Amino acid sequence: MNQNYLTVTAVNRYLKYKIDNDDHLQNIYIKGEISNFKAHTRGHYYFTLKDEESRISAIMFASSAQKLPFIPQDGMKVLVYGKISVYESTGNYQIYVQEMLEDGLGNLFLAFEQLKIKLDKEGLFDPSKKKPIPYLPQKIGIITASTGAAIKDVLSTINRRFPNTKTILFPTLVQGEKAHLNIIKQLEIAQTYDLDVIILGRGGGSLEDLWPFNEELLARAIYKCDIPIISAVGHEVDFTISDFVADVRAATPTAAAELAVPNIIDVLNQIDNYKIRSSKQIKNKLENLKEKLFVLQNNYVLKNPINIIQIKEQTFTNLLDKINSLMLNNLEKKKNFFSKLTDNYILNNPIKLFEQKNNYLQKLIEKLEVLNPLNTLKRGYAIVRQNDLAITSIKHLKIDDIIKVELKDGQAHSKIIKIEEK
Repeated sequence: MNQNYLTVTAVNRYLKYKIDNDDHLQNIYIKGEISNFKAHTRGHYYFTLKDEESRISAIMFASSAQKLPFIPQDGMKVLVYGKISVYESTGNYQIYVQEMLEDGLGNLFLAFEQLKIKLDKEGLFDPSKKKPIPYLPQKIGIITASTGAAIKDVLSTINRRFPNTKTILFPTLVQGEKAHLNIIKQLEIAQTYDLDVIILGRGGGSLEDLWPFNEELLARAIYKCDIPIISAVGHEVDFTISDFVADVRAATPTAAAELAVPNIIDVLNQIDNYKIRSSKQIKNKLENLKEKLFVLQNNYVLKNPINIIQIKEQTFTNLLDKINSLMLNNLEKKKNFFSKLTDNYILNNPIKLFEQKNNYLQKLIEKLEVLNPLNTLKRGYAIVRQNDLAITSIKHLKIDDIIKVELKDGQAHSKIIKIEEK
């Protein structure tokens, strides 16, 4: 076995020794963009520094991190000072950051993201609050620099697409530290004019050049404006806070002009279509009215109104005759009924009726007298009862029974001492 083989630990330890003793690597300054940032619960920061082509792992211990006047975030561009070393356990090399400063462009990006989040939470980007752009604006305000490609592109596009539109330029600074204040002032002046829409923008540039359109004061001024605003800042890939707050965002100033006014050729074509549709609708309406008029002219009722009246009169006469006939018939029936009543024998001879009824009643009384048991008792018969029940057979009695004998003038109680059957 070759005795020159080394262990992994020996290799990593050797590399660590070499790097730790390299003065260039022990005092090194690096600039880059932070990504994969993580803050440990113990206060250490772990992240990656990267540029367009490469990256390096980084760690900043809590003793150094607590001295930072800011909290690092992904996307932030920074300047760091520290030393390069190897972590023996993994063999990875990394920079141990001792100091960190914010790089200028990174600060702008961070400020942009922070303001974007803030205004979004406040509702300044709410789509429901966006004002619609009028289809045929008669007066357009343009807030931009008086010189440059932006104003030329906007004016030429508007004149080409819809030359009847009036434009008013409100010249302003579009770059520099105080530019946003100048833009706000021109926006306030523009609102005193009777404008239908405002185009706000400028040509392309770097993030620093476009920064006035990322200022919070300008964003709030745009949000409060009562006139619809089209934002057109920079190129298609550029986005500013003004784009998010405005009612409509255009990719370029030329695109803003195209959004502000329609193409006159399209408008004329639409007018022609309206003419054709209107003519067709009017023609159809006239045809429908002609048909209705024809129907009315040939209507039997309108052509023969006297006949209709005569028919109605005849119907009325028939109904009247029918009613009179029914009334006469009903009256005749009543008369006949009354006549029968007056000819009734009973009504004419009430005493005879009384005598008949009295005779009938006497006959009923005589029949009742014949059937009356009391009369039977008068002839010597008796009724025998036991417990109030009439005894009709000797079989219903037995020795020592007490019976009640009912005679015509009273009752007698007897005891059975002997029973003899026939």
